[in-house]
Amino acid sequence: MIKYIIILLLSLAFLTACSIWAKNTSSDTTQTLNTENLKNAYFAWGCFWCMEPFIEAQPGVEWVYSWYTWGTEETATYELTSAKNTDHREAVKVVYDPDIISYADLVEMFWTQIDPTDEGGQFNDRGFVYSTAIYYSNDEEKLIAQQSKNKLEVSKRFDAPIVTSIEEVKPFYLAEEYHQDYYKKNPIRYNAYSLGSGRKWFIKENWQDRIEELTKDNNISSNKKTMNDDLKTRLTPMQYKVTQEEGTEPPFQNEYWDNKEDGIYVDIIDGTPLYSSTDKFDSGTGWPSFTKAIDESLVTEHVDTRYFMTRTEVRSAKADSHLWHIFPDAPKELGGIRHCINSAALRFVPLDEMQDEGYGEYLKLF
Repeated sequence: MIKYIIILLLSLAFLTACSIWAKNTSSDTTQTLNTENLKNAYFAWGCFWCMEPFIEAQPGVEWVYSWYTWGTEETATYELTSAKNTDHREAVKVVYDPDIISYADLVEMFWTQIDPTDEGGQFNDRGFVYSTAIYYSNDEEKLIAQQSKNKLEVSKRFDAPIVTSIEEVKPFYLAEEYHQDYYKKNPIRYNAYSLGSGRKWFIKENWQDRIEELTKDNNISSNKKTMNDDLKTRLTPMQYKVTQEEGTEPPFQNEYWDNKEDGIYVDIIDGTPLYSSTDKFDSGTGWPSFTKAIDESLVTEHVDTRYFMTRTEVRSAKADSHLWHIFPDAPKELGGIRHCINSAALRFVPLDEMQDEGYGEYLKLF
């Protein structure tokens, strides 16, 4: 079964062009992976979905698998572990070629994806199941991990103590197939989770300099470029033009200008809920119009002086997508403010699908 899963996933990885963190190799820097020389490294860093994109993108990493460690095989299920009814940790196995990337490099990259001062979990994910650890398979790995932890302590990058544990490798149990490469299979939900959990912003604020230092000499481009390349693949030309190049779609010739269904409109990039049908009205302009955002903190306003006029641009706060503009021309009884939004910047989630798509907390709007 495991062999089947591995073959299936490897085939998908080879064929698909829509991975969030694609391996961006060039002819003069690509190294050939020696499949007979592969080794395994084991880490626990909170939600096992979140380590795959960054580590899989590194040269020399063949694959990253989601696993459970500690506990027993019988209770190694997501239903039980996520309910904190077992003694498991969510963890990953990294399969890598040591001739291309070293175990020490993987340890250093591991730190940049976690809050090593949090002993109660990671970000919004709480409990032992989401606590962090480096698992060693031999004395050499143990020494490398301990030296790296000591170095981080001495650096004073964080005021609080470094609490990530270093432990001998425990029995590992392969997680359910739908967890493997979750970020590729469910990019919208994955991005919404990554942003909503607080992990992405913590990494940006505390680790971005170290990430750049670690990756500057390899053939992996910056986060921004890899995401940009992926967006060109994942979005339609109009969606990309609108959100990334501040374009405008034609009036009356876009997907949602006359949509009257109940539901919410989320950011096409990361799935963040932005607008509700309860605040949508017919402005007669040919573009979706709303009196307000679901939460004003999820959008940002900017002065736009292009085309010899002064307007207020509105963007999504998390993904920084260009949405369009805000105008003070809505009917007074509706508050006088109109958020004029490009359909191409949005994805509509019907009311009867909100719960299944993870937006149940917004049902209270209706």
